[in-house]
Amino acid sequence: MSTDRPPSGRDEAFWRDFLTRGDPNERRFRRLFSMLPHGPRCKLCAAPFAGPAAPVMRVIGKRPALKNQTLCNACFVNMEKHRGGAEVDGSYLFADIRGSTALAERLTPIEFRALIDRFYAATSQAVFDHDGGVDKFVGDEIVAFFLPVTSGPEHAAHAVAAALAVLRATGHADDRGPWVPVGVGVSSGRAWVGVVGDEKRIDITALGDTVNIAARLGGAAKAGEVLLTVEAAKAAQLDPHLERRSLDLKGKSMPTEVVSLTVGSG
Repeated sequence: MSTDRPPSGRDEAFWRDFLTRGDPNERRFRRLFSMLPHGPRCKLCAAPFAGPAAPVMRVIGKRPALKNQTLCNACFVNMEKHRGGAEVDGSYLFADIRGSTALAERLTPIEFRALIDRFYAATSQAVFDHDGGVDKFVGDEIVAFFLPVTSGPEHAAHAVAAALAVLRATGHADDRGPWVPVGVGVSSGRAWVGVVGDEKRIDITALGDTVNIAARLGGAAKAGEVLLTVEAAKAAQLDPHLERRSLDLKGKSMPTEVVSLTVGSG
């Protein structure tokens, strides 16, 4: 696709197919790569990241991408080459540290940086372990997406499992309490996903009300709590009798009905 023209309907069809099934060229290699031992693998082309074939895969660019370890670098770069995007169904997760300003006041700058690095490592691994991808790190927050191309049609269940894994990874299930207090927000629905930016810098991201709601829920969740929309809870097939409540989220004209989870409650 050219970068100097607006996206066409054909471009949008390419992205919708890519985000739900993967690039057609990569799909041709998937059958071959799937015969090579062994996992974990790229969710698009099935290239193995470990085992005897892994060194060869790395030579041809099939190593885990830095921003999404469920995809190989070649598949990720292939996405970055194309401008545009499409509206697709998916699930989104925002997790951030509660009271980070107070933490930074108590810790030295080096200690605070070490805490943030540990937070990034623990939460991103929880996302990768549940077939999600890391969109970005923003200060004391991680933003993640769960799309059909990597998570399948059960993307909401993967997002909820990852959210609870984030709480466990940060110590919220420990008797001594968390080593860092974290709240998580999850929403599911349709959003625009694709490449944004200019000639100097481009990025793959998700935009829309579904993403904004996840961000607001991430900010509203208490330490040790996952707040998710009722739609996400239904899609993840959670217990329909879980307690619900309505929240007035900043920028929303109507209250948002949510479900609250803690480790062990889902």
